[in-house]
Amino acid sequence: MTGAAALLRALDVRGWSVAAAESLTGGRVTAALVDVPGASARVRGGIVAYATELKTIALGVEADLLAARGAVDPTVAEQMAQGVRRVLRADVGLATTGVAGPDPQDGNPVGTVYIAVATPETAVVSALALSGTRDEIRTATVDRVLELALTLM
Repeated sequence: MTGAAALLRALDVRGWSVAAAESLTGGRVTAALVDVPGASARVRGGIVAYATELKTIALGVEADLLAARGAVDPTVAEQMAQGVRRVLRADVGLATTGVAGPDPQDGNPVGTVYIAVATPETAVVSALALSGTRDEIRTATVDRVLELALTLM
């Protein structure tokens, strides 16, 4: 069973819905979820906020935070997860932000990634130091955010 299928099964048990706020993964988290047959029962949708200002416009991430720290930040990831829960009216919000390469961003090396999961009960952020190609970093990020969410079910 894939991580997405396992997460959707756990959400079904709780009667919870899920939504994703994505930056470096560019929609891959949402795609992984909707690839599972029956996903429409639990998946609300996703927001790809790739441009920094969209994190504020679409998800409500504090503009001052983004100006001070940039988009690759643990608090930004948490605000993205909380924001997508609110905007898409989901029980669980998943978020990904980081640097997949090929170049560093805002002083952060390639492979610096923050993922966050917000539920009605808690919010958890995880810092990842990934290596590999751009595609490998993005794929690993999807896997890790789904795994993190599953641990909170």
